[in-house]
Amino acid sequence: MNLILASASPRRREILASLGVPFTVITADADETCDLSDPGSRVETIATRKCRAVLEAIRGTEHDRPDTLILAADTLVTLDGDFLGKPRDASDARRMIACLQGRTHYVASGICLSYGGRTVSSHELTGVHVAPMSDAEIDAYIQTGESFGKAGAYAIQGAAARYITGIEGDYFNVVGLPVHCLYRTLRMAFGISL
Repeated sequence: MNLILASASPRRREILASLGVPFTVITADADETCDLSDPGSRVETIATRKCRAVLEAIRGTEHDRPDTLILAADTLVTLDGDFLGKPRDASDARRMIACLQGRTHYVASGICLSYGGRTVSSHELTGVHVAPMSDAEIDAYIQTGESFGKAGAYAIQGAAARYITGIEGDYFNVVGLPVHCLYRTLRMAFGISL
């Protein structure tokens, strides 16, 4: 199988590599705006756009083979019906962390898979409980630099772990790639596994 990860995310690369799965990273521009209010539908829609963009980008190349599997993903954080994407700057990151502290929020990750002329999508939703944080703790966390480039302005696998009191669901989903959802979808849709 020729697996293509349609994502520039270092965290997704690390997760796939930890599974011992060989893959190639190929990204293409895709519209990441979406008006859908349901988190699962929203991340599936954006992941599907990313997958289709890479599918078009590889047409006629050495990756355009019958055994090519394209995996695209999208992750967002939702709190009280609001979506928290990647922070624009330190002030935006501080606002996001201040909203999340002392509360439970949800992380939605959507995947889209294209294989053998078929495209399927799925998603996972995980609850994350964050301890109350002082202003000084929030500022110290922002200073780590981990907030940038991450939905919700935190990295559960990094320094933010000290503030997470628990999760309900798939840990890897919070990192950015819902591993069991990927495994389940591959088996159900295509009869293959990683």
